[in-house]
Amino acid sequence: MSLYSPVSRRTVLLGRSLCGGLAGALLCVLSTIFWPGSLDAEESLALVVQNESLEKPEIIFEKAVNFFFEGKSGESVDMFNRLIMVQPECQPGLWQRGLALYYADRFVEGQKQFELHRTVNPNDVENPAWHYLCVARATSPENARQHMLAVGQDSRVPMKQILELYKGDGSEENVLMHAARGSGQQQRNQLCYAHLYLGLYAEANGSMEKAKDHILQAAGLYSMDHYMGRVANVHARIRGWLVPVE
Repeated sequence: MSLYSPVSRRTVLLGRSLCGGLAGALLCVLSTIFWPGSLDAEESLALVVQNESLEKPEIIFEKAVNFFFEGKSGESVDMFNRLIMVQPECQPGLWQRGLALYYADRFVEGQKQFELHRTVNPNDVENPAWHYLCVARATSPENARQHMLAVGQDSRVPMKQILELYKGDGSEENVLMHAARGSGQQQRNQLCYAHLYLGLYAEANGSMEKAKDHILQAAGLYSMDHYMGRVANVHARIRGWLVPVE
């Protein structure tokens, strides 16, 4: 998965029909509360602009992502839900919300988010992997395996091998063998993904020591500064596996 904004540049505001839109509604409230006296017209307008900007989808999205990387999964989910209220059509694209739901232990909602995401991104191999993880945590790994989402081709190494493992047709050794191919940053990135998804798989199947080992490699030795690389760091911090820096 890659970081992208699922929202359009068009800002959709709540309450547009009331009192000339949100700005108008706020001006109505301000005129009731503050006139005459405590705020002049320029200060009132600045407050309106500030409050209106808080409802811009791109700002809400950014706050939701920031909460997630701060390890505040619940707050991140709340902000993503606020985004959906402001711009409902963006929900299928919000795989980031699915990750926040997973780490907030809201696995059934996460499952539904990844099922919805498949309708707009059917070739994303990482999507059925996270769907598997949500179903496995909500029910069982066996049930998750039986209900894995169909997906198209993804050429990224080692995503094919990871998906085979999740389906029950592959092995940890095969994932690592393919991930270790190449050199430099390409190899490092492949190993970051490999250890992240092996750690997630181990955790979903109850092997916590193995999960810890893989996640710490994804967050440490093979760490990458992209969305999924940072997910490994979030995972390690939420589980208490990273020693705080003094």
